Amino acid sequence: MTSRSPLTMVPATDRVTVVCLAGALDADCRVQLARQLTRHLDRAVRQGHRLILDMMAVPTVDEAARQTLRNETAHLAGAPVLVVATQELRKELEQDDLPGLRLHGTLIEALTSLPPAPAPGAPARPPRYGNPPAEADHLRREIFGLRAKARTSGLIGIAQGMLIARYGLPGPDAAFALLREGSQQCNVPLRVIASAVVTAPPPQTEAHWFAGRGTHAPPPDSAFLRSYGGDVTDRRQLLAAALDTAIAVSEADAGEVHLTDPAQDHALFLEGHRGLDADYWDEVALVTGAPVVCAVAQERLQPVAVPDVAADEALAAHPAGQALLAAGCRAVYSEPMITPEGYCTGTLTLHRNGPGIWPAATRRTELARLAADVAAWRSWYRRTVVLDALEHLHRSRPGRGARNR
Repeated sequence: MTSRSPLTMVPATDRVTVVCLAGALDADCRVQLARQLTRHLDRAVRQGHRLILDMMAVPTVDEAARQTLRNETAHLAGAPVLVVATQELRKELEQDDLPGLRLHGTLIEALTSLPPAPAPGAPARPPRYGNPPAEADHLRREIFGLRAKARTSGLIGIAQGMLIARYGLPGPDAAFALLREGSQQCNVPLRVIASAVVTAPPPQTEAHWFAGRGTHAPPPDSAFLRSYGGDVTDRRQLLAAALDTAIAVSEADAGEVHLTDPAQDHALFLEGHRGLDADYWDEVALVTGAPVVCAVAQERLQPVAVPDVAADEALAAHPAGQALLAAGCRAVYSEPMITPEGYCTGTLTLHRNGPGIWPAATRRTELARLAADVAAWRSWYRRTVVLDALEHLHRSRPGRGARNR
């Protein structure tokens, strides 16, 4: 399989093969999609496996790609390929005649729809899925890891391409090595430095990415940073401390922190969580819009409270809301991180197992102050730590003496 393929195979159990698809499926990938589907279907048949297509990372499937899916799977109506997809994509696919596909909302649902394995001594037949809980848990971990990689691989690929063109690097491996070196030396996540490469203006001089930056501004003097007392350049530790503080202040049962990513249309990227079910945090790893509560808070630039997830029709019908309810969460509160300039740079979202109006007014005031403090820190971090990482990358590039492109 090539790096450009929209499909990625997961080594699964001895009864199931899972293939992940990512990105929009359109006419441009039709030939490749057909070739890859044929290959994986043939392999699954040889191994006696059922094939599962995980399409949770696929936003749309155009008519050409749907025709390809129909042609490649129509002969499997008796034992259809299982498809895991978002509610929106399932509605889109349900409008077509796709007899070789069976649609499901979750991987667990797809796995448990299969017949049990034959008892020992029974006549030999193609192996089928059995023991759903244990194998499903293993598969979920595999799938979640692949989905996480898919969410960042496109962004990192764009950054690699820009570095290759800018510095005349020999190929993607050299560009990735440069990104990784900058990430490790400056303690900035690889995804964050890739996002900065994509969104920052080109280097200004041969010697400096940003000429004349001068003395760095000190971190903001805020109540949260004073109480934190740790390394303010350590993004992971500081956000973990902020989330722990938010959970303690709100007396929540669980929580999550998202930050916006400028290179991904300011989508909310999950940076940390406490006490959340894996099915839920996989759903909110990258949030692009309502009805997910943090996205609503981001859009409105004000806190959003959901006293009862089950009573909110839009949220309860969404995979994220369904995952919340399955995990026993009933109330959600999300506080946006607003900068002094009025931009939302992230959210702190808290969860409670019981329904009801929550948190109390005084607690909400404390959460707003905390969110504002984290927003101020994040602005400072992007102006100093992230730009320092870009400067380091610029200085460390291979063949620095060559003219920048």
